[in-house]
Amino acid sequence: MQKFYKVFLIVFIVIIAINTYAIDWNSDITSDDNVKFLISIACGLLGIGLLFILNTWSKIGAKK
Repeated sequence: MQKFYKVFLIVFIVIIAINTYAIDWNSDITSDDNVKFLISIACGLLGIGLLFILNTWSKIGAKK
């Protein structure tokens, strides 16, 4: 993995960790206060998925 991808991987992991910590676990998971954190976690997971796709594409393009 290139350094560029590693930096974004760390950023996405930190975003997911902060938002997981911020969720109020005593209230309903779909309450208005928690939904913004759940959306942010989902975006972080989507970012990690896209990061691995882009990393795979860069490896495929480098072999040719």
